[in-house]
Amino acid sequence: GAVGILILCLASAAALDFRYHHSEELEQYLKGVHAANPALTHLHSIGRSVEGRDLWVLVLGRFPTHHKIGIPEFKYVANMHGDETVGREMLLHLIDLLVTSYGRDPVITRLLNNTRIHIMPTMNPDGFEATKVPDCYYTRGRYNKNGEDLNRNFPDAFENNSASIQPETRAVMDWIKNETFVLSANLHGGALVASYTFDNGNPVTGSLNGYSRSPDDDVFIHLAKTYSSNHASMYKGTGCDNRQTFPEGITNGYSWYQLEGGMQDYNYVWGQCFEITLELSCCKYPPADQLEKFWRDNKVALIEYIKQVHLGVKGQVTDKNGNPIPNAIVEAKGRPHVCPYRTNEQGEYFLLLLPGTYVINATVPGFKSMLKTVEIPDNTGNFSALKQDFSFPEVSDQIRSKVASCPKIPLYQELARASAAVKPTLHILALMTAMFVIFK
Repeated sequence: GAVGILILCLASAAALDFRYHHSEELEQYLKGVHAANPALTHLHSIGRSVEGRDLWVLVLGRFPTHHKIGIPEFKYVANMHGDETVGREMLLHLIDLLVTSYGRDPVITRLLNNTRIHIMPTMNPDGFEATKVPDCYYTRGRYNKNGEDLNRNFPDAFENNSASIQPETRAVMDWIKNETFVLSANLHGGALVASYTFDNGNPVTGSLNGYSRSPDDDVFIHLAKTYSSNHASMYKGTGCDNRQTFPEGITNGYSWYQLEGGMQDYNYVWGQCFEITLELSCCKYPPADQLEKFWRDNKVALIEYIKQVHLGVKGQVTDKNGNPIPNAIVEAKGRPHVCPYRTNEQGEYFLLLLPGTYVINATVPGFKSMLKTVEIPDNTGNFSALKQDFSFPEVSDQIRSKVASCPKIPLYQELARASAAVKPTLHILALMTAMFVIFK
């Protein structure tokens, strides 16, 4: 009896077919994968949707249950717009690929041994279930059960976002706060492009020139190109109709169209996590018989993108006794983040940087900064960023900098007044664009 059940369990974990999996099946699949791979996976719910569905996350890696020093955290989130469904199924097939290749494929084995990968196939299960008739275009299933667009629901660094924060959004914000995420992507549909931070902006970030530039613009361009160039056709940049072309298959979010309260900017500003938005299909909810082709088109890109979590430099900040110093500020010179990037509880920092020479500045508030010049190679193939630790001999573990977390108010607010004059035209433009373009 028990053996029979186990064989059934393993069989269901092994055979993932190309069709849409509704909530019960998705949950069953994830539980089956975890049961078949208990040492490699950890399954947990980070919260519940408005209608009470679990927001499942499957974690994969050599140490799936907890953060290990030096091993970066990566995440994929799909289906935050319930009617944009391709990403949801792509992530299930990615899980299948990772667990079936571990120990067999040397690259995926090294990837999982050196990376903790978090996969959330659906952030908006209610919206998915509410989309009764699959459609290429926008439907009400885009929103959560309260009719809120989850990709307009996060705190915004440029404007006061008045939207009331939804349970799904709150769960993701808490999740980001509780993990040391370094790199992420969120998967959408309705276009074919890799879009990157910032999605919102003002004159300081270049909005007057129609491009909102983050301090890490070069890294974001590289990340977006990594996905598009490894995708079967995204890199061609043809878009979904002749009106819209995206050179090399990438775009700055703001250049495409401005949005407020997006998840990708929230990750970058408040989560210290570089996130891009991947638009995977011209059709939002394509027929199931196209899913196999979508998987072939995205498989390599999904893996290559994860490897980028090993770009740049990482390390630990410790005191004279070798104890970690949390909340130390560690940033590359010339790249200040509006919320300074700080070390986690274990005193660790991770900075995504392209190969080159950088000066890394570590600051323990109240003490002298420490500067180190580093020569960063391309280490993604070695599955480890360059290691550079900082030890503060004058700091003892009695001293712990209590740090106020970054405020949730718009951080670029003082600069907003200057842009008030240009606002109305921008908004009319944005409205026209929104009617013209398929929504992100």
